[in-house]
Amino acid sequence: MTVARDLARPPLEALDIRPAVNVAEAEYRRLLGYPPHHVPGERADELAAWARSWFAEHGRPWVYVREAQLEFADGTLRLGGTEFHSPQLDNHLRGLGAKRAMLVAVSAGRECEEHARRLWEEAKPDEYFFLEMFGSAVVEHLVATLSGRLCDLAEREGLMAVPHYSPGYAGWDVAEQNKLFDLIAHGMAQPFPQPLAVLSSGMLRPKKSLLAVVGLAPTVARTPGTAPAVPCEGCAFSPCQYRRRPYRHASATAAGNLGASVRPAPVTTTPPLHKASYTVSARALRKWASERVRLERRDDGSVTACFRFDGTTCSNSGHPLAFNYTVALGPPDSGRTILRADCRPAEGDEGHRRMCAYLADGDGLIGAIAAEHPLVGRPLDDVFVWARASAPSGCYCSTESRTHKWGLALETIHYTLTHPEAQFSPPTSATP
Repeated sequence: MTVARDLARPPLEALDIRPAVNVAEAEYRRLLGYPPHHVPGERADELAAWARSWFAEHGRPWVYVREAQLEFADGTLRLGGTEFHSPQLDNHLRGLGAKRAMLVAVSAGRECEEHARRLWEEAKPDEYFFLEMFGSAVVEHLVATLSGRLCDLAEREGLMAVPHYSPGYAGWDVAEQNKLFDLIAHGMAQPFPQPLAVLSSGMLRPKKSLLAVVGLAPTVARTPGTAPAVPCEGCAFSPCQYRRRPYRHASATAAGNLGASVRPAPVTTTPPLHKASYTVSARALRKWASERVRLERRDDGSVTACFRFDGTTCSNSGHPLAFNYTVALGPPDSGRTILRADCRPAEGDEGHRRMCAYLADGDGLIGAIAAEHPLVGRPLDDVFVWARASAPSGCYCSTESRTHKWGLALETIHYTLTHPEAQFSPPTSATP
């Protein structure tokens, strides 16, 4: 019998009630039924944009994950002591060499489903269809993003997340949905943020929800007599700095930039300074330059810039936290080359200890944050050609949320250096 978890290490458990939602356009179009290279008409674009806007304002998605003991014994698979009768799931996890298992529940929230039903009752089938499909896209996005976050946590142990598997998939009877739900629900330390139920048919309510098992396996695993299998081939999460091989459907979803790495590709040109395109408003940049940036200039023209980010945890009722970014820059004639880029919790900050990733990994998370040094050796202007996802969550649990904050820090430092008057301007009273 193989028991695939170190019992001396506490199991991971996390609930995110404010996950970032940034559905790739190509994935949304795929669910709408468009061929890969089809260009939708004006009406379809309007409906798609409306669905995104409605969900951004009213949607309440959430993600729950907990580690369960994984056992392979005599052709039987057990998760958390519960036996599951799915040869396909067993083969899936064994074949990829899974060492650990995570139980997953995600939902786009009941608001999306309830509003879609009202649209149908109001004889608005087009709006109904586009919102229904966007809800499905949100669920897929949440699962893919979670896989990226799990890869982030497991990478320190030489592991990565394998594609998720759910009741109802080939070889796993949907009747076991109830068994998986009971396993998840009975071991929770905190309840779901909204009711989630399984009908006798195995259907979930709200229906834009999903239960799944995600295995954590060595980065490249194989079984005797098979070719090496790389889990990345079945994972659509983008961006991801742990990707070893392209997503197998990347060619069909190139418009959404799926399979791209978060590590920026070399660039040959940089936009002129006066054409810099910031991702946040000038008003916010002026406020941050005045309140959050401190510059230390040297006689040779080099600069050390410090930027403070104040955010909140994604769980534990949104506990405040603060991180300091320190960036050493060469003189202007070097193109303000980034010589050093470090991020650490601000002195006296205790909020970072309340983050779900910290609770799971302790100082290992802080070490991972300290090891990230984006764009070092490149000009500061390259922040404007650095491809990165928008992930405005206040916490530092995922790679994409940390990359998003690094972008804000570097853009604010850039703005401060090119608009020196901002540091001496009274800050605006409006919140950016």
